[in-house]
Order: sequence, then C-alpha cells, then structure tokens
Amino acid sequence: MMMVYLLEDDSSIRNFVLYTLKNTGFEAEGFEHPADFWKRMEEQEPNLLLLDIMLPEEDGLKILKKLRADSRTKNLPVIMLTAKGTEYDKVLGLDCGADDYVAKPFSMMELMSRIRALLRRSARQEEKSDVYVAGPLSLSVSKHMVKAGDAEVTGLTYKEFELLLLFLQNQEKVLTRDQILQSVWGYDFDGESRTVDVHVRTLRQKLGDAGSLIETVRGFGYKLVNPGEEER
Repeated sequence: MMMVYLLEDDSSIRNFVLYTLKNTGFEAEGFEHPADFWKRMEEQEPNLLLLDIMLPEEDGLKILKKLRADSRTKNLPVIMLTAKGTEYDKVLGLDCGADDYVAKPFSMMELMSRIRALLRRSARQEEKSDVYVAGPLSLSVSKHMVKAGDAEVTGLTYKEFELLLLFLQNQEKVLTRDQILQSVWGYDFDGESRTVDVHVRTLRQKLGDAGSLIETVRGFGYKLVNPGEEER
C-alpha cells in the first residue's frame, strides 16, 4: 500500500486530507511541524509527499530544496499545497523541484486525481532507461547528472533537468509547447507557452555550445537534434 506524508500546520486541512487518503486506499501520516516530519523521514520514507509552503520553523520551499539535494529523496514525488496561487509562486515552487502544485482551497477529488497521476508518472519514470546521449550531451537519471562533452553541467533546476530529459527521450521529434507542458509539468499549467519558452532559453544558456542542439521549430515548438543521427 502506498504511503503518503502530509506536512501541513492547519489541523482542519490536515485531518480532512488524511481522512480522505485513508478512505481511498492509501496509508497516510500527517505532521504539523517540520521537526516531526524530518524525524519520521529517518525511520521511513513515503511514496509521495504533500507539502505546504507556509509552515512554522522552516518554510516548504526550504524543505523541498533539502529533499532534492539529498540523493535518497531527490526523486521523491512532491505536491505543493499552498494558499499562494499566483503564476510566480507556481513557477518558483516547480523550479525548486515540486512535481505538482495545488492552490488552496482545493477540491479533494482533484487532489486525489493529482496524487494518482503523479504516482503513475513516477512508476513509469523508474522503468525508463537510465542514460541518454545526443552528440556531446549525456544525461544520467540515477546520478541526476548532465554532461556537455567532458564537463559536468551544473546549476540546472529540477524542471530544466526534466525538460532536457524529455528532449533526449524524444530526439529528432518535434514537441509542441502543450506536449511539453503536459509531460514536464504533468498538466495544463496556467503559465501557458511563456513557461516553456523561458525554461528552454535558460536551459540552452546553461548547456553552452550544446544548447544549440535544441532547435526552435517555428509555429510548432522545439526539438533536440542528434548530430550522430545525421551522420548515419
């Protein structure tokens, strides 16, 4: 049975979400304070975390960054639950490594749907290949490492890494902005095409010369070209 942790300081929300989880086939534990959450994480890691941003002791974004920096929890599925619902807050949370974002007040049916969808995507990701290569670019999923030639590419955000992984998994294929939003963000994110364009631009910059492998296809979207494929 899947275990879900909920870090939420509002007791009414925490109790309602836990009740729903337990009555829809999940094991679930809730925490009011980050200290209690971290102590439980040392004993058992969950299959998914529901994480509020506004918390006592330390905010959810700091907690998320710590999780992503730890090799044991860098791939832990995380959904942010927060009263902050602006586009900027969504992008900030997703770029820090959140897999999904649900703004309060939210529908419990929607939340359960998001949880199941994220767990399905995570299961499929675990089944995929570990290393992808295109010309000078290489990406290792398990090591969470990207190289351009012999140099390691550092400073990629969580979503930039996922975006590059998507391109490498679909080499020479044109991906529309809607397809990219659905694959990387998991649903029709409100940021629309601007979100994709901004992330592609920063990803290209961080990849240096190898960034030119990501080509813009006017009127459609983007594709990653593999120089090795062209030589064959």
